[in-house]
Amino acid sequence: MASEEQISAIKGAKVLMVGAGGIGCELLKTLALSGFQDIHIIDMDTIEVSNLNRQFLFRQSHVGQSKAKVARDAVLRFRPNISITPYHANVKESRFNVDFYKEFDVVLNGLDNLDARRHVNRLCLAADVPLVESGTTGFLGQVTVHLKGKTECYECQAKPAPKTYPVCTITSTPSKFVHCIVWAKDLLFAKLFGDKNLENDLNVRSSDATNLSEHSEDVFECRKGEDIEQYGRRIYDHVFGHNIEVALSNEETWKNRNKPCAIYSKDVFPDKLTKENGKTEKGSTTEDVSAMASLGLKNPQDVWSLAENSRVFYESLRLFFSKRQKEIGNLTFDKDDQLAVEFVTAAANIRASSFGIPLHSLFEAKGIAGNIVHAVATTNAIIAGLIVIEAIKVLKKDSNNYRFSSVILH
Repeated sequence: MASEEQISAIKGAKVLMVGAGGIGCELLKTLALSGFQDIHIIDMDTIEVSNLNRQFLFRQSHVGQSKAKVARDAVLRFRPNISITPYHANVKESRFNVDFYKEFDVVLNGLDNLDARRHVNRLCLAADVPLVESGTTGFLGQVTVHLKGKTECYECQAKPAPKTYPVCTITSTPSKFVHCIVWAKDLLFAKLFGDKNLENDLNVRSSDATNLSEHSEDVFECRKGEDIEQYGRRIYDHVFGHNIEVALSNEETWKNRNKPCAIYSKDVFPDKLTKENGKTEKGSTTEDVSAMASLGLKNPQDVWSLAENSRVFYESLRLFFSKRQKEIGNLTFDKDDQLAVEFVTAAANIRASSFGIPLHSLFEAKGIAGNIVHAVATTNAIIAGLIVIEAIKVLKKDSNNYRFSSVILH
């Protein structure tokens, strides 16, 4: 049972949450159920299908909407008498300045971005506002309290560069090559070659769809009479051209970001792909099938140009459908599957080119793809509870009992 002192501290607190994703959904729910009355949330992201398995405040109908706003609406349905103010915005925007932070009694971070964490830390120091920092990766998690003059700050100890990359870093606005790898591996590869019944976050509606119903054409379905070259060009134009054009139509998203550029097959492919791309021998096995070998690309440490990546993309697609068609529908990405790695590398590099991200070699891409750690809802829930426990200590000014909390689930 909470003491009168705790209840008073909770009800009178004005709390800022940064992040409404995996940790953020659990945290907002826990804050509301713990009695907090005035909560503000900043998150720049929109909801993706891939979020739904662990970010429980969101539903299929919310895909494409603001995480902060939908999370607010979901919690108000079971706690209608509290105040929740959402900001669908980048925490680094100028309006979130020192004066803004001074309005709050405590700041709670639920970010997956090192640069944003540093930014929030510095503003909390300047505003002299306590910060409760947190993070999860797979089955690991931690919570720390940072209070000016009482504890070390978030940047007092150097943070190692992350060697694992949570799937939740995938967004519609990639800023790192790993985001492109996860997109190519978990979305595009899975959509083309995996289980068709699984949820997927890719936009599958064609640009010439006449309506927005769920029965609109799925462009990933091969059309009657369509050969592999026509299919390959259509997929290329959809994911690297049309989908980028759709993203660009949301001007608010690009107000403080560099805009990507749409890439279409006519700009990078010759008129006839079959004249340029190679052919594998009739007797080749699954182990022998390789787009690199077919195209005469020998060194996996070479960084391919956009044109070369586009040729590998098409050739690996062609080889899957011509040499491994029986496996399509049951494939999952395997870093030891040469053709799968070639496809994912090429797709990730084309997407990276669109977003102005440096291209990488197949050797580098394979290493990144093998280090991806999936988010775990249980870890997020535990960490959210620990954040609230430390926040209550902060509000009671109980600095002698602040704890560095770690979670290791076995």
